[in-house]
Order: sequence, then C-alpha cells, then structure tokens
Amino acid sequence: MSTHNDLPAPYGPTPSPRQLKWHTLETYAFLHFTTNTFTDKEWGYGDESPSIFNPTQFSAKQIISSLKAAGLKAAILTCKHHDGFCLWPTKTTKHNISASPYRNGKGDIVGELARECQKQGLKFGVYLSPWDRNNALYGSSDYVTKIYREQLRELLTWYGPIFETWHDGANGGDGYYGGKRESRQIDRTTYYDWPTTWQLIRELQPDACVWSDIGWDARWVGTERGFAGDPCWHTITIGPKDGVGQMDEKKLLSGERNGKSWIPAEVDFSIRPGWFWHEAQNKLVKSPAQLMTHYLESVGRGASMLLNIPPDRRGLVHELDASSLKIFGEHLKKTFTKNLAIGAKVTASNTRHGSDPKHLLDGSRETAWYTDDPVLTPELTLELGRPKTFNIIRLREAIALGQRIDEAAIDIWQDDSWVEVAKAQSIGSCRLWRIPTTTTDKVRIRVTKAAACPALSDFGLFIEPPMPAWSAKISSVALP
Repeated sequence: MSTHNDLPAPYGPTPSPRQLKWHTLETYAFLHFTTNTFTDKEWGYGDESPSIFNPTQFSAKQIISSLKAAGLKAAILTCKHHDGFCLWPTKTTKHNISASPYRNGKGDIVGELARECQKQGLKFGVYLSPWDRNNALYGSSDYVTKIYREQLRELLTWYGPIFETWHDGANGGDGYYGGKRESRQIDRTTYYDWPTTWQLIRELQPDACVWSDIGWDARWVGTERGFAGDPCWHTITIGPKDGVGQMDEKKLLSGERNGKSWIPAEVDFSIRPGWFWHEAQNKLVKSPAQLMTHYLESVGRGASMLLNIPPDRRGLVHELDASSLKIFGEHLKKTFTKNLAIGAKVTASNTRHGSDPKHLLDGSRETAWYTDDPVLTPELTLELGRPKTFNIIRLREAIALGQRIDEAAIDIWQDDSWVEVAKAQSIGSCRLWRIPTTTTDKVRIRVTKAAACPALSDFGLFIEPPMPAWSAKISSVALP
C-alpha cells in the first residue's frame, strides 16, 4: 500500500470525513408517513385532527426488515411534513402523536424506527419540513427560533446517531395556522437563516450530512424521476443568489466540473407514483426491474439512491412493495457478490512509486492505484486468465483526493483487437455500465482525459442474471 508521502496532491474540492462515509451508503430509504396516509393526500392542509392517525398494526420491525431485504443501508423518516403533525411527543406543539389514539397517546414513531434501525444495523435520518401549515407562529421569527430549531434539537438529541438531515424548499402558502385559514408568505432566502440553523446540526450531530438544494453536504439532483445526470459531477458552485428551493435544476442534475464545493447528488424518488401511501396506487408499484434501472442511473452515475417506501394505514410496508423490494435486493446481491476481475493479472502503463495496480481488485476503497504526476492518460490491462462472461462494469475513483478524471473508457479484447464497450466523463465514487453480455479474457481501462494524475480505487466485472418475474397484480404476498 502506498505511504502517505507517496500520495498525489488532492485536486480541487475534496469530501469531508462525513461525506466519505455518506458515499459508501449508496442506497437508502425515505419513509413518508403521517396524517396524509389516512386522508389520502400528498400535502396536508394543517387542519387534520391527530385522532385520524392510528396505524393499528404498526411494526418498525417489518418496515426496517423490508428495507434491509432490498439492501438499503439507512432510512430517513418524515418526522414532520408540511401539515405540521409531529410523529414524536415534541414539547413544541400539541399537534403531535401524543394527541392521537396510537398506543393510547404514548407512542413515538420516530423512536420506534430509530431503535429498530440500530437493532438491524441501518443508519437513521430525519426529515423536518421547514413549512408548518398548522403552527400559529409560522411566518414570525419565533417560529424559527422557538419551534423549528427546537424540534430539530429534540430529534438530534433524543434518538441517537443521525446520518442525514433533510430540508426541502416547500415553504409558505395557505394553511390552518393556529386555526386561522389564511396564506402566509416568507422570504425563503432569509427567513430560516439556514447557516445558523444548520450550525446547530453541526454542534449536535457533527457526523450528520445536511441535505438541501445547496448542501451543505449533499444536494438534490434536480428531479424526482429517479436518475442522475450523465455526467453527474460531485462538485458544484453555489452562487450568492442560490438558495433552498431556488437552484437551477439542470445545474443540480449534472453538477459542475471544477465546481467550488464538494456537494454530491442524492436521487430521491418513490416506489409508487405518490410519496405517501394511497390504496389506488397499489397496482402501480415499481417492479424490481425498474428499481434496478433506477439503481444503475443513480448509484451507477456517482449519486446516492434515496428510494421512498411509504408505510400504509396499517403501519406496514404493503405486501406488493415488500415483494418488489425483496426481489430487487436478492437481484442486487446475486449481481455484485462475485467480482469476476479478481485474480486477474494487472499491467499498468505507469504506476506511482509505492502504489500497486492490484489495489483495484482488493475490494477496498481504502487502497488505490495512482500514476506519477505528469501521467494523465494511463492504461491498465487486465488478463483474466480465461474467458469471463459479464454485462456490468464498475469503476471507482479514490475520491478522498478529489474528482480527477474527466473521461475514461473500457475496452475488451475481441477478434485479435481492442473494442470499446463503455465510456464516460464523470467517474467519481462509482461508475456502473450495463453492457450487452460479452465474453473475453482481456480487458483494458483507458483514462483518456484527466485534470490531475488519476487515482483509482476499484474495478469490477459482474454478470447480472435474468430478473425474476414479478407483477403488481399479485393479490397476496407474505410479509417479511
């Protein structure tokens, strides 16, 4: 392994330790669950009675087990949506789970899910809507200081480690503010004083990544359709006029090569057409094949995949959602368990002193292969020893040193010559290519353009098996 003195100098912005940990998660879940689940709405008005919230079969174990079966590594819960109903017994408002019949007013959905995540080895995150259509103070400075930040303080001090906090741009409009049916508008650029609000997160949960349009740690990808741009750079420049809910969506989609800040993209989308559970959408659940495509177009382009899985009125992941997730998880595991490149003889056109191209195949992101500083377009040849059949290729950069590669390509040896089968601009934390099934005994990696000497941490060849048959018309599926 290369010693510290042998490492190339970092190029451009680099990820913080908390961001490096975030990059390794790659897939995690969103759980949209509140009074909307019982009113059949997407956005509650704020006048919903807490008495309607009563998931009589709620099972944190079943929900988190369903996520784990899909290979998801964490869960983010909508602790409070725009309607203002809080899923924990907050001291900031009476409009919370204590006023509901759930567990006779003694329930705490946030606590139950946080504990189950910890038990099953998943990380836990919180979504706290900045907008509150129920609170009488919304629109005043007291709402920010006495309500929103105090709710955030409770969530960050009552429930153990938090890996991510989520803050969107839905702010201001009509509501039921303390019983007043009226519209309240705020200046979203200044009202929340986000730097002060987010500094509270840094103080209480220094390892938590802050997500919004503008970061601080991860950004919205600019669409809720389940894909990242191609390319999708980890860096972006946040201008003086950019703010939460005000960013250029095309800029968010692809990021910016040589942007001033390391703020990687998160791809949020739902397994159903809506974000909350609706009975009418039971037959519109995304299939395992669709989820695999979304995986390749999010994680496979260097972003994270945040898949929304809304519990139903029972307080369970619906049977159809659970079955699709299970098949998807099994398919992912079968696809990526065996790296067919392991054991290959690797020859590099240039290797930095103290480095070794074999590091590409050791399965660790902690080691990497580097070239000498002047060498920007190296090649690596992998002799597989015998013909191998594969249809997915993976390449990763050693992103702790920044995003250094501008373009790369993959070739296979076929009919006594090299044939290009894949190419891309942004590589970053993960690049996946799904190609037609091919067989060869020799593969070549070419870096065709780089801003600094390349640093690669992983290369893999995989065979994706046929996807099992699945239908949303299945009438009954056993819950996990």
